[in-house]
Amino acid sequence: MTDNNDYKDKLLEDFFAARRHEVADNGFTRRVMRRLPQRHNRLAQVWNTLCILLAAALFVAVGGVQVVWATLQEAFIGLVEQGATADVDPRSLLIAGGVLLFLGYRKIASLA
Repeated sequence: MTDNNDYKDKLLEDFFAARRHEVADNGFTRRVMRRLPQRHNRLAQVWNTLCILLAAALFVAVGGVQVVWATLQEAFIGLVEQGATADVDPRSLLIAGGVLLFLGYRKIASLA
């Protein structure tokens, strides 16, 4: 079944390749591209920036920084109490933290 389809595809390609001819552009594409409206929407960029700044200000105002810091301290204290510091490489923790920051940034950026 596929051999028959491959044969038909080859026939079509040969047919169109033999009858192919280029159409003169004469600068048409360049003129069309210059006349297209610009894609920069300044109002949307300003609105996104204001919303991000407002969210950051609210995060700081309601104590989000302290909550995150306390959570990190508790996680570290838990690691120390369990004796896992001998088995955990600090570079691994840095890599894991970097990956988590990157994923958080991607999630926030996808919402904008």
